[in-house]
Amino acid sequence: MLLSLRPLFLAISMLLASFAHSFTSRSVAFTSLLPSLTRGASTVRHQATTMTSVETSQSYKTLLSKLETITQLERVKSVLGYDQLVFMPKDASAERGAQMGALAALIHEKTTESELKDLIAAAVKELEGSDDAADAMRLLELEQQSFDENERISSALAAKAASLSSSAYSAWVEAKTNNDYASFAPVLKDCFDTAMELSTAKRGDKDVSLYTQMLDEYETGMSQARIDEIFSDIQDALVPLIQKVLDSKDKPSMDPLKGSFDIDAQKALCEQIVTQMGFDKTAGRIDVSVHPFTTSFSPKDVRITSRYRDDEWYQGLAGMVHESGHAMYEQNLGTSATSLDTALSMGTHESQSLFWERHVGLGLPFWKWATPLLQEKFPDQFSGMTAEQVYGAVNAVSPNLIRVEADELTYPLHVIMRYGIEKDVIGGSLDVADIPDRWKADMKSMLDVDVPDDAKGCMQDIHWASLAFGYFPTYLIGSATAAQLSHYCAQDLENMDEMIEKGEFAEIKQWLTDKVHCHGKRYKSLDALLEDQIGEKLNPKYFIDYLTNKYSALYKL
Repeated sequence: MLLSLRPLFLAISMLLASFAHSFTSRSVAFTSLLPSLTRGASTVRHQATTMTSVETSQSYKTLLSKLETITQLERVKSVLGYDQLVFMPKDASAERGAQMGALAALIHEKTTESELKDLIAAAVKELEGSDDAADAMRLLELEQQSFDENERISSALAAKAASLSSSAYSAWVEAKTNNDYASFAPVLKDCFDTAMELSTAKRGDKDVSLYTQMLDEYETGMSQARIDEIFSDIQDALVPLIQKVLDSKDKPSMDPLKGSFDIDAQKALCEQIVTQMGFDKTAGRIDVSVHPFTTSFSPKDVRITSRYRDDEWYQGLAGMVHESGHAMYEQNLGTSATSLDTALSMGTHESQSLFWERHVGLGLPFWKWATPLLQEKFPDQFSGMTAEQVYGAVNAVSPNLIRVEADELTYPLHVIMRYGIEKDVIGGSLDVADIPDRWKADMKSMLDVDVPDDAKGCMQDIHWASLAFGYFPTYLIGSATAAQLSHYCAQDLENMDEMIEKGEFAEIKQWLTDKVHCHGKRYKSLDALLEDQIGEKLNPKYFIDYLTNKYSALYKL
């Protein structure tokens, strides 16, 4: 889960997600974004001969200063948000709300001032056609797009969305508690309508579907048609595979997950594993919270949390490994305090957490390394247990009502189902009132699971109450991307399994940094990044092959 510094809605940023802009001092920011400025340049005696077009553009330098101020204010707000989730006394919530509100007003004022638009236009004019200004021109493109979209949204509509995201959250909590979808349906319809109004305004005269515009908020450059194609391939492959797995009589034992596990020992184990994987504690910290999440105040201050239970050990570890994947992305972004050095998309970010959680942490080589660590921390529970037994237990398949509790194999269908529902509501072919019936029918047809009530069905997630339509697909885009990256990483690092089995992760982390982390938003889409870095766009074949081969072997199909 990521906590974002430029959230579309406060609820989704505080309760779901949060990846932040990188932080640096102003001098570092200017050094890194007056780019390409000195990289590779030879030193000469006369300063004038080394000046680049970016260095001589006063408009660009003034714009950078203003953008950095906005970023630092956003980071201050993010620090307050982290404190609220992890450390803040319960009785301080009203004051914290006032503090957050005051900062939000100041940030809004600075992000909508007309001088920004003038500076962008002037900088474009000064830098256009320059051979040494690629990064600068990409940043100007990002800021122009952001400014144009925000400018199209009226103050009244922005205020309505902010107010609704707060009131809808309360309505969702109450309706879920009381299993009362009928009371929530009018609020949910208002959420859909308001989000569609916002996206219609942002879309302007672009020739794209409304849902594509909504998707672009989270997965830039990925259209509805492209996701339809990817998800169709995955669903067609997984539905029969899941049925074969469930019909198999060769099921792994769940015994390694059972017992009593000291929470302090779990914390020590998790910290040992994620720091060895590559999470840099000198540039971050690890805490405990109700919901695991990652937040970044800069590449030098990235924080992760997890949660623990004494009757189960794996969820705490899986959460910590997942969050460390997000954190390593943030720690290895560029150091400029601009949008250029932020994560490319939510799907890209999720690919990093899932690469480590699944393609490393759910693999047999990992458990050949980690099982002795379990035996050291919990000798009574794991004495005599093999890596193969632990591997089988953590990969066991069992269809679940709840998305966040789903196993690796069935989880994609939870995402595809939600994607289909919100796409059809936005497309006008499904009424909000009919969502519960559609939900139950899809759960039965896809996973053969009966939904007993709406609280455990269509009201289990906060996303829609937070107006975050288009967010769900990024989870599966991230899954498919992680599989593709793992495939190519193993090609480039031929002894990748042996590295993992020895607990040697540095080369794997460096490969991800070179291929993904360091590029920030320099590419216009995940497809563009993948095509340039590994030779092909996102291809679900690798994800399908990974799941098919893994679970066919585990369940002896």
